[in-house]
Amino acid sequence: MASDDTTLHRGLKSRHIQLMALGGAIGTGLFLGVAETVKLAGPSVLLGYAVAGLVAFLIMRQLSEMMVDEPVAGSFGHFADKYCGRFAGFVSGWNYWVLYVLVSMAELSAVGIYVQYWFPNVPAWVSALGCFVLANGISLINVRAFGESEFWFSVIKVAAIIAMIVYGVFLLASGGAGPQAGVSNLWTHGGFFAHGIQGLVMSMAIIMFSFGGLEVIGITAAEAADPSRSIPRATNQTLWRILVFYVGALAVLLSLYPWDQIVPGASPFVLIFKALDAGVVAHVLNVVVLTAALSVYNSCVYSNSRMLYGLAVQGHAPRALLRVNERGVPLASLAVSAVATALCVGVNYAVPGKALGLLMGLAVAGMLINWAMISWSHLRFRAAKQAAGERTAFPSPLYPLTNWACLLYLAGIVAIMYATPELRVSVWMIPAWLVVLAIGYRAAEGRRARIARATS
Repeated sequence: MASDDTTLHRGLKSRHIQLMALGGAIGTGLFLGVAETVKLAGPSVLLGYAVAGLVAFLIMRQLSEMMVDEPVAGSFGHFADKYCGRFAGFVSGWNYWVLYVLVSMAELSAVGIYVQYWFPNVPAWVSALGCFVLANGISLINVRAFGESEFWFSVIKVAAIIAMIVYGVFLLASGGAGPQAGVSNLWTHGGFFAHGIQGLVMSMAIIMFSFGGLEVIGITAAEAADPSRSIPRATNQTLWRILVFYVGALAVLLSLYPWDQIVPGASPFVLIFKALDAGVVAHVLNVVVLTAALSVYNSCVYSNSRMLYGLAVQGHAPRALLRVNERGVPLASLAVSAVATALCVGVNYAVPGKALGLLMGLAVAGMLINWAMISWSHLRFRAAKQAAGERTAFPSPLYPLTNWACLLYLAGIVAIMYATPELRVSVWMIPAWLVVLAIGYRAAEGRRARIARATS
């Protein structure tokens, strides 16, 4: 039952936010996407993940500085609106919402792949539907229920990756992984840069998108019980966790199994332990990768409903989306996001070829816009604070040098994508998508002006 209240409840504790920040980055990108990047770069993919992880951390520090100073709904959409203009706020918010509707679709598709490891005859849409109902049902309860579910999803992922690293090191040290295993795998099959520097560079675009989801921490500000403490703590732990869970896990993986024998299209973690005759471990890892996909989709459901709510707060979406129930759940925003995701999943399963490629091309373009907007908004935010003679409580390191370095890095990713035939469509979609958003903005502002005149 809905109420007349329009205020979100502060039900997320520090432990929820810390694990959400980590869980957002550990999903399909790590468990499924690494096969593609390993094929492109060979063992040097370790360096690629370290560099991309550092950039992701710097952008999260920029976002967190703004959030600690102004813990409001809408996150980076709010900051873009306030410091870069209403059009920037409209673009930032709606771009993020559409982006994570598409990410939701990708995660639901991944669920089908993982379930078919055990039950190859179960249609992918059945597994996707089950995940869809579960995550939306959790978000209907209250924000604390979401926080608890995400906390335990993330605990499972973290515990499993640590256990996998420890088990992998044990196999390497004891010789139990067989004659093909050894740290020398990192340089004996064509060298560390197996495809040269070019191979590493060409893999960077795909690597960057593995870290999409870290910015979910930005959505929590309006519902965090103590944002001034919980957000800095969660953000500062991001860097070393990326190094452990991406670089550490991959180093063990590539030592256990020659990189050139990893097959794209399935989780290399599962396939490698299966190849090592560690059958039980392979099944456990498949449970973990399935949990990871559920976790990321769970975060998408939360993020999308709160971003839509934030857009309504800023006047970029209908005010009906502001309504929350007595438990602080924005029901209308949750429902609209769920319907949009269901439509995208339907398109995916009806025409899985061109439609899926175009939708994911839009997701890639959306993430570039999203991260660039965070860094640019932070530049304007700090300039405004300095002009007012104010200091912030959680300043990002080496401002503004790191802002320009991050923006330059993102521009380089665009150039790499343009040079990659499979990703070129995403580059062309950036200006096309911005035009669509500009048309939407003009229509929304015209409607807003008409309503203002009618009520004045």
